[in-house]
Amino acid sequence: MLPERDQDALRVFLEGCRETAQRKGHFQIASISLAVKHIAPLAVLQSIYEPNELHFYVERAADEEALAGAEAVAEATFTGPERFAQAQAFADEIMENTIVVGDLDEPFTGPHFFTAFTFNDSVPEDSAFAPGTIFLPRWQVSRAKGKYGAVANIRIDPDADLEQLVARVWGAYQKFSTFDYVADAVLPEPVATPAVVERSELAPEVYSGAITEALKSIESGAYEKVVLARGIKLEANEPWQPLDALHRLRERFAGCFTFSFGGGGGRSFIGATPERLLRIRDGQLLTEAIAGSAPRGVSAGEDARLARGLLESRKDLHEHACVRDSILRRLKVVGVSGRADLVPSLLPLANVQHLRTAIEAEVTDDVHLLDILQEMHPTPAVGGTPREDAVPRIRDLEQLNRGLYSGVVGWFNHLNEGEMVVSIRSALIEGTTARLYAGAGIVAGSTPEKETRETELKLQALLDALTA
Repeated sequence: MLPERDQDALRVFLEGCRETAQRKGHFQIASISLAVKHIAPLAVLQSIYEPNELHFYVERAADEEALAGAEAVAEATFTGPERFAQAQAFADEIMENTIVVGDLDEPFTGPHFFTAFTFNDSVPEDSAFAPGTIFLPRWQVSRAKGKYGAVANIRIDPDADLEQLVARVWGAYQKFSTFDYVADAVLPEPVATPAVVERSELAPEVYSGAITEALKSIESGAYEKVVLARGIKLEANEPWQPLDALHRLRERFAGCFTFSFGGGGGRSFIGATPERLLRIRDGQLLTEAIAGSAPRGVSAGEDARLARGLLESRKDLHEHACVRDSILRRLKVVGVSGRADLVPSLLPLANVQHLRTAIEAEVTDDVHLLDILQEMHPTPAVGGTPREDAVPRIRDLEQLNRGLYSGVVGWFNHLNEGEMVVSIRSALIEGTTARLYAGAGIVAGSTPEKETRETELKLQALLDALTA
């Protein structure tokens, strides 16, 4: 521990870490956590944002929680069916060589690993993201219901320059303990919002026919449900500012998880998803089934009529039950017994409303979060059911490279706690190009016209955030 919070105590601690690295013949990670005064994670991330560095951000304003991290001190990418197990093995090895100190009683303290997994376990060579990405950030800041924390993770090699490390860590401590958003940040000149100069479909004239083809397969009994997505590409006259768009998303969609995963090379994947795939805190798992959609009304009466229609829709209730029952089955496979209400409730968002069922369970220490994630992904909300029959057909029907769309982004820590969200209502930002994605569940009773309107509604939220 560092009770004195001075450079001498820090030097002694880091010297001990270097000695451990020398003895083990392996670099060590010193993870130092600090409770700090008010800090705004998105503002901090934006003030030191580097397009070529990895970064992660997630916030759900309704929960009063936000978490940001950047600059990988350790990172890895994986491909294939074993990507989740490989990510866990990577994290386990790092933790075996990590020394954790500081204010560890505060929320979001200690080392956190940030992850992104694409929809498919293999991707084309020119994809923006690998099928699995995991990194331990050099720095991390958080907000949780009025409490604020900062974590510095420092790699210490056997031949590390001790004085250089002391200066770097002490500088970070002073910076984050009293973060000054004006004095410490190099504020750029105000930039006009980029204007769209060209819009095109990623797979022109495909979506309606794909739905028709899927409905034939459903009628023949090939599968019950399949989720089909479409994408649009926007070209702008100036580079898009992904964190500015993220701020607008979080302001409008307080009930959603707003997220950004930066893969370096100027690539950011941002979105506002209503769907938590899973959360584990103190041995308690929380997940949810979200499926079945309707627009919001322009008046209270119209909104209520649309909500009642959704709650009574046989098509939407069937689609929702497919998702709920699949999640419960998948949890059971890994030895987790879930509890769920039989009747869904409404999840009203700014531009759309969904059917939602919360699912809870207890998780023992011998079941890792990534074990559960591997079994649950992809859920029928983004893939289909039965999964083994529906998901393999998606790529041919859509003619899209989904990448991180309908994949999973999130975090987990050294205590087997974490939160993973489904990366839908999302956009891939690269320079002046933005690729926006949205999908709809196809079941018996679906029509190409209705599902196309649903995707337009979902895409509009992203369009508004980018061009506001």
